[in-house]
Amino acid sequence: MNVEQLEKQLNLRFHNRSLIIQAFTHSSYVNEHREKVISDNERLEFLGDAVLELGVSQYLFRTNAQMPEGEMTKLRAAIVCEPSLAGFARSLKFGNYLLLGKGEEQTGGRDRDTLLADVFEAFLGALYLDQGFERTIQFLERHVFPKITNGAFSHAMDYKSQLQELIQQVKHQSVEYKIVEERGPSHDKEFMANALIEGTVYGSGAGRTKKEAEQRAAKAAIDKYKLTHNK
Repeated sequence: MNVEQLEKQLNLRFHNRSLIIQAFTHSSYVNEHREKVISDNERLEFLGDAVLELGVSQYLFRTNAQMPEGEMTKLRAAIVCEPSLAGFARSLKFGNYLLLGKGEEQTGGRDRDTLLADVFEAFLGALYLDQGFERTIQFLERHVFPKITNGAFSHAMDYKSQLQELIQQVKHQSVEYKIVEERGPSHDKEFMANALIEGTVYGSGAGRTKKEAEQRAAKAAIDKYKLTHNK
């Protein structure tokens, strides 16, 4: 494994490089190299899982002051689920650095969701041990939190219901959604939606489906509504 290349890619430098090597070592590799004194990434994965959950919980708590506990729990679950973690690992090309046994290699383990999710958590565990919680949070701020801000997990949140509840606090107000634009070929459409409160556009959003576009428009409308009504 090319540790220097990975460090350069991530703009990080580990004090204890054995930790980063362990984070990318699958148990199948250890089983095939018993002559080497190496450990797999399962213990680091256990630690990284806890570090990630705390980091995401802290972020959601600080940035969503009005979000109830149940909604934060639902959103956190969407962020830390296996497909999401595998997506983070793919975006960082972690699969290129995995140390796998021949069997796992031949059966496509380098791009398997389970292995990629595990190595992402193991990496976080290694980073936490090597550089502490704050540096781990900085890593999440660069590679995970922006995806939350950009609405990548809006499918897990029912912002339309939240907006409806919010405006019902003011009598006789109503909300409606309009698809204002469709872009791209039929197999790869992108929709633009507006959320209107009493005929006034409060938020706009884009998505691969009409539902996703409306959810993102609702999220934008919630932010604007709170801003304009809390003055």
